[in-house]
Amino acid sequence: MIAATPPAPYYAVIFTSLRTEVDAGYGAMAEHMVELAAQQPGFLGVESAREGVGITVSYWESLEAIRAWKTNAEHLVAQKTGRSDWYRRYKTRIARVERDYGFDSAAA
Repeated sequence: MIAATPPAPYYAVIFTSLRTEVDAGYGAMAEHMVELAAQQPGFLGVESAREGVGITVSYWESLEAIRAWKTNAEHLVAQKTGRSDWYRRYKTRIARVERDYGFDSAAA
């Protein structure tokens, strides 16, 4: 799915990862994190894909909302488990979206 974001500006958190072979509840935790993030003030949406390299982009109203999500207690547990079990490597990038545009054949 493509997230339905509001008019720019807003923020994107881009999480790129390489997984380990260990599953140990990864799928369930990933689903829970999306559900939990959706309950956070300032959350706008999320998009995710995995084909070798995983890329998840979450969208937020403000840097303050991103900071609050980063320090959420359950999210902190997932981050710790990610470093110890699920990820060989990851990178997080935060960007301000200045402009967006798109195409939808169903609307054309």
